[in-house]
Amino acid sequence: MTVTPVRPRKWLQRPDVRRLLMLSLATVTILVDQASKGWALARLPVGNIQPLVPGLLQLRRVSNTGAAFSLFTGSPLPLGLVSALVSLGLLIWILRRPPASPWSTVALSLLLGGAMGNGIDRWRSGAVVDFLEFIPIHFPIFNLADVAINLAVACFLIDLLRPHADRHA
Repeated sequence: MTVTPVRPRKWLQRPDVRRLLMLSLATVTILVDQASKGWALARLPVGNIQPLVPGLLQLRRVSNTGAAFSLFTGSPLPLGLVSALVSLGLLIWILRRPPASPWSTVALSLLLGGAMGNGIDRWRSGAVVDFLEFIPIHFPIFNLADVAINLAVACFLIDLLRPHADRHA
């Protein structure tokens, strides 16, 4: 039995449609991220721990003035500028030349949404709202924008590891 690769529908191959889908996914990512952070600010007192998935994940709100893994802590202005420049660069990339690969399309969308979600926090309050914490391992507390950024990296890796002939399907 031969398995043929699934090809995107013709209308999905149009650059203008891909741009619209990418910007829509990025917008949804920003909205979900900001709504979850608003919920955390309203419902989670700083330092209070609430189980989410017992033994695996808990809620604990913190303000992170740094970047990934709390690097560059106390540098909100430079990190805000980096967030703005990364977001602008991704937006220009999407508008000028959206990728043909479905994995890269999703990756760029999630990366833009995550960068803008955390960038909004940095510009609004000088710190990013983090509230998700793994229990079994010592891992930095994170938020949904961070999840989107990590999913984007996974999508880029999947795209890179796919056979070259299928990559731009």
